[in-house]
Parts: sequence; structure tokens; C-alpha cells
Amino acid sequence: MNRNFKTIPGSQKAACHLIFLRARLVAMKMTMLRPHSLVAILAAFLPAAVSLHAQDWAKARLDASPRHHEYVPLKHGSRTVQAFVVYPEVKTKAPVVILIHEIFGLSDWAKEMADELAGQGFIVIAPDLLTGFGPNGGGSSEFASQDATIKAVSGLDADVVNADLDAAADYGKHLPAADGKIAVAGFCWGGSKSFVYATHRRDLSAAFVFYGTGPADVSTITAPVYGFYAGNDARVGATVPGTVAAMKAAGKTYDPVTYDGAGHGFMRAGEDPTNTVPGNKTAREAGFARLVKLLHEMKSAPAASSGAGDKTTAVKNGRQAIECHGLRTAAVSSSM
Repeated sequence: MNRNFKTIPGSQKAACHLIFLRARLVAMKMTMLRPHSLVAILAAFLPAAVSLHAQDWAKARLDASPRHHEYVPLKHGSRTVQAFVVYPEVKTKAPVVILIHEIFGLSDWAKEMADELAGQGFIVIAPDLLTGFGPNGGGSSEFASQDATIKAVSGLDADVVNADLDAAADYGKHLPAADGKIAVAGFCWGGSKSFVYATHRRDLSAAFVFYGTGPADVSTITAPVYGFYAGNDARVGATVPGTVAAMKAAGKTYDPVTYDGAGHGFMRAGEDPTNTVPGNKTAREAGFARLVKLLHEMKSAPAASSGAGDKTTAVKNGRQAIECHGLRTAAVSSSM
């Protein structure tokens, strides 16, 4: 029977035999390794794998959501920004929440947070503020590393950010399913931007600032601002008394709450299955409950004024917002 076998030259046989012997030697060495040596080898590779898939839990929850998700291109001027939009499953029209992502870009957690808020009865629009600034003109998902993402977000132009947020707010305000009320909520870097946006957009019904710093000039703010801060985050917490004084002097509504025992980023860390700090989980649950309660109160209140004066243009703040980039895990609360 012809099996189409080819004759292997002697030199190739020798080479194959040598490879076989080497493979056996490696296998023998591996079986002779002490347990602690194997642990050391695995430990060298696990951190990279874990960091690459650190938010798989958020993606899994997002994928399991029954709510409608879509990506919408929002055009303003010559720029188009991509936005992640989530709709609640409700019978009536709903308020719109503009969600501003952390310094880590529009991550799986940011989208999962948007979905969770939508589950409480709100339309949530989360623009990817890195749209067009990533490799090959992409957005947040195109960056090769977290460090590269942080650098890109840190370098975003403040006027472009406000214009992107305006595009999201304008889009949301005119959705058939929207009731005309708009709020903004931001986290970390996005928390600071949420505060700044309140100085720019006059038809906001509320601004929610999660562990973000306040702007130097608060005189143009018209919406109430609610702060959520971590007790173990002195870098941001130390700026709150000055913001309290500035808002009081300007006659503005500012209600900051600090969650003792929590670290910066507790809204994300508190629901991360790998979190080892009880205070983060406690603060996350209390902070989310407070956010939802305030949003429902906003829903039943009259809409903020609208018209030609919706936006304050060319607002310049003398002090730049402190950038947020810590992943410290360190929440419950006392009012400041």
C-alpha cells in the first residue's frame, strides 16, 4: 500500500533525535522543580495576564444586561465623538445623565456604570472623549497600555472636552424618550470635568462629582453640585474645604459627602471582585444609593431653564484641575 511516506535523510533524523532529547530534558527539569520555584515562575507571568483582563467582571455584567446599548457618532463642527448610550426599560420619558469617564478612558467599567444607572430609570450617554486621539485615529480601546491612556486623557484640551460634552447633552436633550432634564456625573478625572462643566452649561439640573477637584471660578454655576469623596484620599480631600468656601461665597449649592475608610476610585474598586478593602464596598453602595436618590429627586423637580443662554463660552479657570490617576484601594460617611 502506498502511504506517500517520504524518506528522511540521516542528518534530519539526527536533528529530530536531538530535539527529542532536549524536550525530554526540559520536561524532567520541570518535574524536579521545587514547589516554590513553580510558584515563582507563575507569579512572573500572572500580573501581566491579570492586568490585561482586570475588568473582565465589568464586561461580563455589561454583556448580561437586558438593556438596549448603542454607539452613536455625535458631530460638532469638524469633529465627531463616539458615545455609548444606554436606555432604561421604562414606560415614561426619562432624564438624561451625561457620564464622564475616569482618566482611564471609556473602559468596560465606565460602560458598566452607565448601564447600572440606566437600570435605575435614566438614559445614560457616555462619550469617549479620546475619540480620534488614539492610535490610527481610534479611541479609548486602541491604546496599548493604561499608561498611554492616562497620558492621552491628561493632554485633552479643556475646550474640546466641553464641546464633546455639549454634543452629548444636546443629543440627549432632544431624544424622543428624554424628558428634557440633563445631569452630569463624572469620576476621578471625570469628576473634576463634571465640576468644570457645571460652570459652562447653564441648563444642567445637577452635577455629580466623584472624587474630583473643583474649579477656581464657580461664579457661573447654576445647578446644584453634589460631591462624593473618599476618606483616604487626602490629595483630593484637602481641596474640598476651599471649594466649600468658594461655593458658599458665590451663593451656590454644594453638598459634599466624605466616605470614611474608602480610597480614591471607590465606585469602581468597591464592586471589583478582587477588592480587599471593606470601606470601598461600603462607600460604593452608599454612594450609588445617594446618587440614585438625588437623580430621582431631580426627576420630580422642574426642569432647569433653557434657551440661548444654555452655555457659558470661553470660561477659563486659573487653576487646572488636579489629575486623577491613582488606583489606590483603601468608605461610612460624614458631611463636610
